[in-house]
Amino acid sequence: MDNINPSHYKEWGVEPIDYNISNSLNFCEWNIVKYITRYRYKNWLEDLEKCRFYIDKLIKWFKD
Repeated sequence: MDNINPSHYKEWGVEPIDYNISNSLNFCEWNIVKYITRYRYKNWLEDLEKCRFYIDKLIKWFKD
């Protein structure tokens, strides 16, 4: 198992880090992409909750 670059980040043909860098995403957006990409392959509910946490932060940032 590769702990630096695990296989669950390679399922869609482009790795989230490459997508995030290419699209200049901010920290919250970066984590949303990471957690939504891997949730089926790693921590299911935990990753979805992390994704929701960052979505909520992003929404709050836009509202403030």
